Amino acid sequence: MAEIHLISDGKLELGRFVSLAAAVHPLVDFIHLREKNRSALELLSMAEQLLRAGIPASRLVINDRLDVALAAGAGAVQLAWHSLPPAAARAAAPGLRLGRSVHSAAEAAEAGRQGADFCLFGHIFPTGCKPGQRGRGLALLEEAVRSTRIPLIAIGGVEPENAGQVIRHGAAGIAVMSGICGADDPVSAARAYRLAVQEA
Repeated sequence: MAEIHLISDGKLELGRFVSLAAAVHPLVDFIHLREKNRSALELLSMAEQLLRAGIPASRLVINDRLDVALAAGAGAVQLAWHSLPPAAARAAAPGLRLGRSVHSAAEAAEAGRQGADFCLFGHIFPTGCKPGQRGRGLALLEEAVRSTRIPLIAIGGVEPENAGQVIRHGAAGIAVMSGICGADDPVSAARAYRLAVQEA
């Protein structure tokens, strides 16, 4: 079944995000802590609060910070373009699930060669997170899917109305940020995404 990755948007107050994640985690597969402006100590505190709120460690992903992922006992780390390359991260943490953020078929293929377990590919559609930038589109998503053996998770402008298209073009799942974090009713939003990927 297609995966749903919820990614924190860096805008919510800590307690609010922890409450949101605890409420929606039965409807999503992974929860990413992507808080670029927080220190390692703050990230570790956030991770620990998520775990205490009932988020399984195996479903917690720390963005960029391999050290925090290991310290928190998280199941995975998401490597950005400026992070350690997957091969170096794999050598340092052989038991950790590794994601890699990629933006082209060539980058997706290289991530697979270096030992990443999955990629986040995007952004697929125009999104408020990348104002003024055109989405890469479904054709480039298909090309990236064909280029690598590891699963690709589509990110960027994915909504319940277009999530099915993304899955039918080969994505192994979707990643959502504002679609859930910014929703008036995050649980209903997560439920709509789950239904969309199930139907696809």
